[in-house]
Amino acid sequence: MECVVQGIIETQHVEALEILLQGLSGVPKERVKVHELCLKSGTNLGVVASEVRLLCDLEQPMPSWTVRHVGGAMRGAGAEQISVLVRTMVESKASKNVLRFFYALGYKLDHEILKIGFAFNFQRGAQIRVTVTSANKMLKLHAIDEAVTVTPGIQLVEVTAPATADNYNDVANAISSFSEYLAPLLHLSKPGVSTGIVLTAAAAAASLMSNAGGKTL
Repeated sequence: MECVVQGIIETQHVEALEILLQGLSGVPKERVKVHELCLKSGTNLGVVASEVRLLCDLEQPMPSWTVRHVGGAMRGAGAEQISVLVRTMVESKASKNVLRFFYALGYKLDHEILKIGFAFNFQRGAQIRVTVTSANKMLKLHAIDEAVTVTPGIQLVEVTAPATADNYNDVANAISSFSEYLAPLLHLSKPGVSTGIVLTAAAAAASLMSNAGGKTL
């Protein structure tokens, strides 16, 4: 399982967010460049559609593949009372032949994107990971070198942490508490719940940039 919240930030304020996250973590950022392919099952695999995502980490010296399946979100009164989304999630490392394998099973490519940005990891009551990325689409199949930005002025911020059926409440609380540090720059909410741009972002970004001398720490 994992707990997750998302938000958007204007690209012009991303450097200020990086300065804030750098100050909170005290460690250098991790560069993110991930080629993500979304596959959906064919009719030969049953009437209920199945979706998997193949992620290729292009920042590694030898690009590595991961298979990721995101299940349904937790429902019920308990889920409504917490401010983060709790969902099942399974990941597994895979070989470079993984795409051919899923094609052989009957899956078909639905879409692919290239995510470029950075990430920071924190240990604050949970193993919290913050990723800030721009989404880029390929004009030709698998042509990552020709990818173009989908939303030039906006980047996605995602805060996630692994959880179990026994501790998801504690993890959700940890993410909610951590999100307060970022509140001056962006709204974080459950995926699919649009909260828009924070009105105080420009002033908060200017303050962070001023305190940092206009340079990333």
